[in-house]
Amino acid sequence: MFRRRQLLAAPAALLPAAARAQAPFPDRAVRYVVPFPPGGLTDIMARLVGQKLSEIWSRPVVIENRAGGNALIGADAVAKAAPDGHTLLAITMTHTVNATLFPNAPYDFRRDLAVVSVLGSLPLVVVVNAERNPARTLADLVQQAKTRRLNGGTSGNGSPPHLGLELLRRAAGAGDNITHVPYRGGAPSVTDLAAGNLDVMVSNLPECIAQIQGGRLRALAVTSAGRHPLIPEVPTVREAGQPTLEMTNWTAMMVPAGVPAPILAKIEADTLAAIRDADVGRRARDGGFTVEAWDRARSTPFVAEETARWARLIQETGMRAD
Repeated sequence: MFRRRQLLAAPAALLPAAARAQAPFPDRAVRYVVPFPPGGLTDIMARLVGQKLSEIWSRPVVIENRAGGNALIGADAVAKAAPDGHTLLAITMTHTVNATLFPNAPYDFRRDLAVVSVLGSLPLVVVVNAERNPARTLADLVQQAKTRRLNGGTSGNGSPPHLGLELLRRAAGAGDNITHVPYRGGAPSVTDLAAGNLDVMVSNLPECIAQIQGGRLRALAVTSAGRHPLIPEVPTVREAGQPTLEMTNWTAMMVPAGVPAPILAKIEADTLAAIRDADVGRRARDGGFTVEAWDRARSTPFVAEETARWARLIQETGMRAD
């Protein structure tokens, strides 16, 4: 009888995983780790989805910005968190790039994390300071890069803007004329471009749309296959004569590998309900996103394919985490 009472009184954390999986989820606040500073595209989407999940779950979903280490620090914290569903990770294409760019990362991207959903996608946009840079077309910028040194800001080593900048270097035949200046996130790099401390960026659209619409930045081209409804006057890179610059960024949710199947299924279903909510979708689109809301069956192979795709580019270009 004494042994039976001990088991009944045991804390939930000491119970077997199978028993914990049957408990209502979530039973406390959920951490949603964003491995970038506030204000970037990953943060924007995480806050939209997290707020809706808080309503669905009647539990707080707390956004935790853990920037640094090229987004490795936040991802590592989630990879090593208890696989009980109470810790979520917001990622972008950056993390699929990191899998190759940082072979000695403290976690294994393919093994230690599981995909929940690709939430949304968006183009990047080639932008310059509207007052200090006379370039009015992508062709003007390419010519600049061939004749003088430019500082190109990015949101970090291996980030989509870094890949976009590398593609711009190759398209312009500029070699070392475009110097890579990495920042700890998209928002601070866009701020410095608007202040005139940088010459050019290939920026995620949500991170610079306010500065474009406010006239501080000039958009020269978008990297998507079609023009974007928020800036329909801006040509695509293909229209501007540089089709090799075409690329699309995206953001997704992941959890630690080993989350019990019933909990993972609930997180997936509720996350899809959150991103498909009419108000969330409208706000995401207003921010420059295309809402994808893919389930795990579609999202998991997509993330694997992206990891392989960018591994090839890194190998071809010799890109390093400089």
